[in-house]
Amino acid sequence: MTLTPPRLAAPAENRAVPRRIWSMAFTELWERFSFYGLQGILSFYLLYSLDKGGLDLGPAASSGIVGAYGGAVYLAQLVGAWVGDRLVSPKYVVLWGGIVITCGHIALAAVSGLAGLGVGLVLIILGTGALKTNITSIVGFMLDGHTDAKRDAGFSYFYMAINVGAVIGPLSTGFAQSQWGFHYGFGLAAVGMFAALVQYGFSMKRLPERAGKVNNPLPARQLLAPAGYAVTTLAVIAVCSLSGLLSAGNMSSIVTIAALVAAAGYFALILSSARVTGDEKRRVSAYLPLFLLSGVYFGFLFQKFTAISILITDRVDLGVGAWTFPVAWITAVSPLSAVLITPLIARLWSRLGERQPKPVAKFAIGLIQIGLAYFYLLVVSTATGNATIPLLLILLFMALAGSSEVYVGPIGLALATKIGPSRFKAQMVGLNFLTLALGSSLSGLLGQLFAALPSAAYFTIVAVSSVVLGGTLLLARKPLNQRLDAGLQAE
Repeated sequence: MTLTPPRLAAPAENRAVPRRIWSMAFTELWERFSFYGLQGILSFYLLYSLDKGGLDLGPAASSGIVGAYGGAVYLAQLVGAWVGDRLVSPKYVVLWGGIVITCGHIALAAVSGLAGLGVGLVLIILGTGALKTNITSIVGFMLDGHTDAKRDAGFSYFYMAINVGAVIGPLSTGFAQSQWGFHYGFGLAAVGMFAALVQYGFSMKRLPERAGKVNNPLPARQLLAPAGYAVTTLAVIAVCSLSGLLSAGNMSSIVTIAALVAAAGYFALILSSARVTGDEKRRVSAYLPLFLLSGVYFGFLFQKFTAISILITDRVDLGVGAWTFPVAWITAVSPLSAVLITPLIARLWSRLGERQPKPVAKFAIGLIQIGLAYFYLLVVSTATGNATIPLLLILLFMALAGSSEVYVGPIGLALATKIGPSRFKAQMVGLNFLTLALGSSLSGLLGQLFAALPSAAYFTIVAVSSVVLGGTLLLARKPLNQRLDAGLQAE
C-alpha cells in the first residue's frame, strides 16, 4: 500500500505539511506493528490450552490481564508526557522508549510461561508510555500554525500509518503463531520494533527544533519528590502482587480506577491553574464529556481483544476448506477497515473545509456506527443460536466496528493538540491518550461481563448504550463546539 497524501489546494508552505510527518508516521507504523502484532495474539495465548501452546488461564482472567495491560500502556503515557515536558526532550524520550519496548518483546519471545509474560509486558508498558505521547507531540509541532482542515488531514494520515502497522502486525505475527507457535509471533513483534528504531534513527536530525528541547524543565532541587513517588508506586505494586491483592481478576478494575483518578487530577490541575486563561478553561471543560465518551467508545472497540476473542475461541469456525484461518487475522480486519476508509474521509474533510462536521458531530458518528455494528452482531449471534458462527460474518462485524475509529481517534488527537492551554500542551496529549487507557481497561471489565452473561443480553446492552450516547452527543454538539472554539477564532 502506498501512503501518499492527497493534493490539497493551499499556499506553498501548507502543501508540504503532510509530507513532513511521514518520517514520524513510518516510525509509528513499525511501533504499532510490534504493539498490535503482540496484542493480536496475546489474548489467544492466554486463552488457548497448554497443548496448543497457550497458558489456559480462562476467559475472565484472560480478559482481566489483556484489559489491564492495554490500560496500563496508555496510563503510562501520562508519565511519558511529563518526562518529555520536564526532564528529557521528546526526541530522546522516544528513542529510549523504543529501546525498552524492544527488550520487552525479546523477553516475551525468549522466556516461556508467566515469568516471560510478566517481564515482557511490564517493559512494553514502560517503553510505550515513553514513546507514544512524545512522538504525537512532535507531530503536533510539525503542524503548528496550520488550518484546522490541514491539522485534521495531517493527523488522519498519521493515524492511517498507525492503523497500517495495526494491520500488518497481527497479519504477520498471526501467521507466525499459526505456523510455528506463539513465541515465534512474539519474536516477529520484536523485529518490528527494531525496524521502528532504525527508521527513527534516520529521522532524528530532521525533527523540529522544539523536539530537541525540554519545554518546561524541572529545577534540580525538585527532582527528589517525583523520584520518591516513583519508588513508592513500584513498592506498592510489588507488595500488592506478592500478597495477592493484585490478581488477574481485578487488574482491569484497578487500572480503570487509576485512569479515572489520573484524569480527574489532570482536569482539576488545568481548570484550577492561574496560568490558564478563561477561554482555555472553557475549551478544556468542553473536552471533558468528549474525553469520557471516547473512553467508552474505545472500550467497545477494544473488545476485539477481550469479549470478541472469547466469542471467536468458543464459537467461530476458522476452517476454510482444509486450511485454518489464523485467528489473529480476524482482529486485523478492524484496523484494516480504518486504513482503507481513511483516505476517503480525509479527502472529504479537506474538500468540505469549513463545511465539514465539527469534532463533536464526528465523535457522535463514531459512537453510533459502532453501536450499529454491535446490533449486527446481536442479530448474528441470536440467529445462529448455539451453532458455530461463520467466519465471514465475524469479519464483517470487525470491518463495521473498525471503520468507525476514523471519526474518533484522529479527531481526538487533533483536538487535544489544538485546544490545549499553552502551558499544558504535552499534558493535553497525555490526557487524550488516557481515553485509550480507559477504553482498554473497560474492555477487560466488559470481557469479564461477557463471560458471565448470555451473549444476546450482553450485545443488546453494548449496542443500545453506544447508539444512545452517540445520539445524545449529536444533540449537544452546538454548545460543545462553541466552547471548544472559545478564544480560537480571534487567534
